[in-house]
Amino acid sequence: MTRAETRQSVRKTYKLFIGGDFPRSESGHSYVVNDVKGRFVANAALASRKDARDAVAAARKAFPGWAGRTAYNRGQVVYRIAEVMEDRRPQFVEALRQGEGRTAAAAGRVLDESIDRLVWYAGWADKLAQVVGNANPVAGPFFNLSTPEPTGVVAVLAPQESSLLGLVSVVAPVIVAGNTVVVASSEGRPLPAVTVAEVLATSDVPGGVVNILTGSLDRTAPTLASHMDVNAIDLTGLAGDPERATALEVEAAANLKRVRRAPAAEPDWSLDPGLDRMTDFLETKTVWHPIGV
Repeated sequence: MTRAETRQSVRKTYKLFIGGDFPRSESGHSYVVNDVKGRFVANAALASRKDARDAVAAARKAFPGWAGRTAYNRGQVVYRIAEVMEDRRPQFVEALRQGEGRTAAAAGRVLDESIDRLVWYAGWADKLAQVVGNANPVAGPFFNLSTPEPTGVVAVLAPQESSLLGLVSVVAPVIVAGNTVVVASSEGRPLPAVTVAEVLATSDVPGGVVNILTGSLDRTAPTLASHMDVNAIDLTGLAGDPERATALEVEAAANLKRVRRAPAAEPDWSLDPGLDRMTDFLETKTVWHPIGV
């Protein structure tokens, strides 16, 4: 028997992605990730409430620098994510085959759509202010200008079924708009999310701009919803689960978070995304200035 026939593959335990680093869960716990046929693929870190709080702290620390960058530069950074994903094509295709049961061809098409979605949002980075901001007509010798600004730290519950295209579609618009994000990834299909984390770590995204938690939403989502330093939460990952979504909305009400509600069913991510996932996490600042001064 040859060495190739006797060699055992290395079993992986994927870690969290917080502040640009890959820490283990502070609880020391992990969980088994199987493919669609129930076969073992890897272990993933089971994020705790403490991990969620650490991710929020990392996102808050990164927010001033990220929001202070030019919109054009943020677009460049997001475009770079697409470039690195393209380079890691085989890894993403395999993750989609294992997690979503797709054929190699179908997984390739989903990857193409995900990369194209990143490029699409990157292109909007320096155009969004021109579309949603404006000079307001006023009676008097004043300028009245409204401009969009990022909300701050956004918690995102990623889609449970569409583990790559859905993930990209909820994260990219948040960071393009200048926010930082804490993502609770798909619980049963975390492999594309942890692969995205490896992409982020090797691209130009500053540490803390995107933080990715794996594991049970029941452990992390309540902490993110109630955390007083989280400014907004996207409940898309609870599509079709109104009871849990309502409970998190109640938690979020404690500090008047901006909430994007869970849809009745997971959206069709192949459709035109529109602008609402960017504008939902923007605030409008209006400045009055006298003419001639």
